[in-house]
Amino acid sequence: MVDYSKWKNIEISDDEDDTHPNIDTPSLFRWRHQARVERMAEMDHEKEELKKKRQSFQARLMDVKERIAKKEGDEPALKKELEKIEAEGKELDRIESEMLKKEKKTPWNVDTISKPGFEKTVINKKAGRKPDENLSEEEREQRMKQFVKENEKLCKQYGMLRKYDDSKRFLQEHLNLVSEDTANYLVIWSINLEMEEKHELMAHVAHQCICMQYILELAKQLDVDPRACVSSFFSKIQHCQPEYRAQFESEIEGFKGRIQKRAQEKIQEAIAQAEEEERKERLGPGGLDPADVFESLPDELKACFESRDVELLQKTIAAMPVDVAKLHMKRCVDSGLWVPNAADLEGDKKDDEESDDAADGGEEKTDDAKSESAAKEEPIYTGVSTEDVD
Repeated sequence: MVDYSKWKNIEISDDEDDTHPNIDTPSLFRWRHQARVERMAEMDHEKEELKKKRQSFQARLMDVKERIAKKEGDEPALKKELEKIEAEGKELDRIESEMLKKEKKTPWNVDTISKPGFEKTVINKKAGRKPDENLSEEEREQRMKQFVKENEKLCKQYGMLRKYDDSKRFLQEHLNLVSEDTANYLVIWSINLEMEEKHELMAHVAHQCICMQYILELAKQLDVDPRACVSSFFSKIQHCQPEYRAQFESEIEGFKGRIQKRAQEKIQEAIAQAEEEERKERLGPGGLDPADVFESLPDELKACFESRDVELLQKTIAAMPVDVAKLHMKRCVDSGLWVPNAADLEGDKKDDEESDDAADGGEEKTDDAKSESAAKEEPIYTGVSTEDVD
């Protein structure tokens, strides 16, 4: 059996005939309709206000519970505040229950008795922008440089905005900024700010960067041009559920953590690069680092170089085994710690010429005999400035 009771309580204003002859029927119907529309608008407003209060209640409840769990602040005061918030929640439940009862008792009318069964909206829109998959790394870098050259000032203005409405208005006025290039620029700027220890400004620019990335992600999900998603994103983020807000804030904190980590890495890379350049500048004629060579010397040789005492150096070298002395002095020459003077080089050259003349005019000596003779005739330290160096 069909229940027709729900059709008994219907408010009708457009097809009533039994009105007083002195009353203007169209005007009466119009006034009734206007009053009904105003009542419906007031009820919608009450629902919206209740929804906002409910969102505020949920956010405050989560905040106090989290602070109690982490033991932040005065615990008795927090528990009192929690009781107060829970009482507000019960009051909101009561108001919502009354509103539902009132809504059920409201008679149906021409505006609520039915809904459109078939409705179709056709919107002409441009196709979503295709990703630049065919661009090479060099072409991407060149495009980024050109974008920064043309829009750096605007990107910084957007990065410094603080209110959602201002950001929305600014991007709608400069739709060319709604792109991956702006997001990439804000990432680089955030890293540079963190390296300069401007932490608060970095955090703010990071927030603006995440907003841009959310817009781009929304466009990707809807497969539309990102410029068409500016208004949708800012409307959503300003009236979002606590869960969405928590996810958004979590994304920002994660992004700031990655920025801080990357900034530290770049600082270490810069330090390493500076040290490497400094080391290259220190390299001697043989390609050795004087600092490394000095650290590898025996203590007695270190003392000679620290005091710059040539006589002490000669005595120390003379006291060492020949091979060890030549090895150390050769490394000192290659690193630039020891630079043989012109007199030494000239003396060595003359000694070589005399030994060659003697070899031509007398008996031919073996290689071992020549080296043994040179070791006996020449001071040990002079041997590192000629043949052994080469």
